[in-house]
Amino acid sequence: MGKGTFYVTTPIYYVNDKPHIGHAYTTILADVLARGHRLLGDPTFFLTGTDEHGMKVQQAAAKLGCTPQEHCDKFVVPFQKLWERLGITNDDFIRTTQDRHKKIVQAILTDLNNRGLIYSDSYEGWYCVPCERFFTEKDLQDGLCPDCHRPVEKLVEKNYFFRMSNYQQQLIDYINEHPKFIQPAHRRQETLGFLNKPLGDLCISRPKSRLSWGIELPFDKDYVTYVWFDALVNYISAVGYKADDEKFARWWPASYHLIGKDILTTHTVYWPTMLMAMGLPLPEAIFAHGWWLVGETKMSKSLGNVVNPMDILELYGADALRYFLMSAMSLGQDASFSEELFVLKFNSELANDLGNFASRVTAMVRKHFDGKLPPAAQPSEADAELRQAAQNAIEAMRAAIENMQLDRGCAAVNEAVKAGNRYFATMEPWTLAKNGKIAELGAVLRNSAELLRIVSGLLYPIMPDKMGKMRRLLGMSESEIEPQMDKLSQWNTLQDNAAIGDDSQPLFPRIQLVKSEPEKTPAKAKPEKQPKPSKPQEEPLPEGIITIDDFAKVQLKTAEITAAEPVAGSSHLLKLQLKVGDEARQILSGIAENYQPAELVGKTVIIVANLKPRKLLGQESRGMLLAAQDSQGQLRLLTTDGPLASGANVG
Repeated sequence: MGKGTFYVTTPIYYVNDKPHIGHAYTTILADVLARGHRLLGDPTFFLTGTDEHGMKVQQAAAKLGCTPQEHCDKFVVPFQKLWERLGITNDDFIRTTQDRHKKIVQAILTDLNNRGLIYSDSYEGWYCVPCERFFTEKDLQDGLCPDCHRPVEKLVEKNYFFRMSNYQQQLIDYINEHPKFIQPAHRRQETLGFLNKPLGDLCISRPKSRLSWGIELPFDKDYVTYVWFDALVNYISAVGYKADDEKFARWWPASYHLIGKDILTTHTVYWPTMLMAMGLPLPEAIFAHGWWLVGETKMSKSLGNVVNPMDILELYGADALRYFLMSAMSLGQDASFSEELFVLKFNSELANDLGNFASRVTAMVRKHFDGKLPPAAQPSEADAELRQAAQNAIEAMRAAIENMQLDRGCAAVNEAVKAGNRYFATMEPWTLAKNGKIAELGAVLRNSAELLRIVSGLLYPIMPDKMGKMRRLLGMSESEIEPQMDKLSQWNTLQDNAAIGDDSQPLFPRIQLVKSEPEKTPAKAKPEKQPKPSKPQEEPLPEGIITIDDFAKVQLKTAEITAAEPVAGSSHLLKLQLKVGDEARQILSGIAENYQPAELVGKTVIIVANLKPRKLLGQESRGMLLAAQDSQGQLRLLTTDGPLASGANVG
């Protein structure tokens, strides 16, 4: 960022259970940003790791009959294996049980204690074991922890405190003077709201009589360090604070701490005041992303609705998961996760648009040019729209990486792919081949291949495996597989007569939703009945043929579109408000690639009116619009050929 380097961190993950989709999302986001800044040419450092001290680890180890360290050594492995499967390119993986980290924590505590910024006092309060935090009576909600809503226990004990209150006004002033310090803006306001009331001092210890698994206080061997004071220090201990001055000067302050919104206070209040006490600069930005929801509910182990990323990996692969998570959530907002939406997005944007385009281009090169890429052609008016779409995508993706708007970057690249498909349909290379216009055919295929080179480079930080394969398919050398933004901005950089690879295995084969069959409950035994006279056996229907009774089950009606708008987090969905007779209803439809919202208002369309409602991106859709789609992906809605009231039956 401002200092010419990019240092990005994830939270360090607690080793009390297997990683879930929330862990995967934050880590993939950090990886995409790290790869993206490498694409831009920025020196980059990417840190992730695990938080391995505290009560939860001690209790979990006791249940398993092992030591806390053995527990940590076991549960860190699933995180490391998952990051490997997801293609995560972290430069360091820190564990808070490592000596390099513990030494720095103790050095910081010694310094703060020597300067009178730590003191001891008796404390009485309500303690939440899962959150490992004390709360006052007024903080509780219905007598429960305000964060996790689980029972708390009252404790009275001597502890050590960091004089966090000394820095309240300094922190308020800093936040007001640095509007980009806490992002998005509504999280900044949330922190300022928290700081509007008096800020207490931070309890930074736990007595060993209650908790022995932690970093021992250097000035009192009967106590260990509070897990949050320990954990937050990882962001500086990993880059050489008090150990490697040159390394620390290069990377600190961090460009971005990526966090979930549930740990906002610890990162925007505890951590900045700790750094102020140490005399260190604050991170340039703390970005709190939203939650992945199932329907409208946050994923939670206690609710049993956590998505296991390993299951998604086994079914659909790492790049498909990476693409969905980056393109389906607007950073800072919540988003819904469902396999239905996952499959819809994959098939629409990757299989249909990008995959089919790449397949058609390379197939025609193999067929008509003996698998050798046609030579570069002089730019012309015919390919002006194509080249402009590529340039627009480059500029949009650069801004997306720099401004934490990756979903917009993906949408812009999708627009470039659509421009490629339109170019292909307009130029009709199959007709050029039929008429023997080989030079014109070669120019169309070369221009299309150049667009694929640029698209594959822009999407490489998100789908490194698939885009690497696409770049090899285009005949690019191994030294060119990892792209550079300045070269992507140039046209006609592919090698003339490069050997086009074999794409007999499509990059993005269409996928079907995989669902387990529900278990059938054995029927209760019933008294035998006398057999009825048998009816004549009907001949089975040919495959794909339905009866009039089958068709009668579908209720088709006319509907008037009264309002239309894009759906946040999606490049292909529009949210439509419709009048169906006297009824108002909402439908989400994947027509954004073919229609602008303004041109839809007032249209009378045909809908399936009795389709079971479903949730898409957390919003209800009640019905389905009927549309026709040609082989080039062009889609048109079915409408009436004259005025007709909404709510009329069709059939």
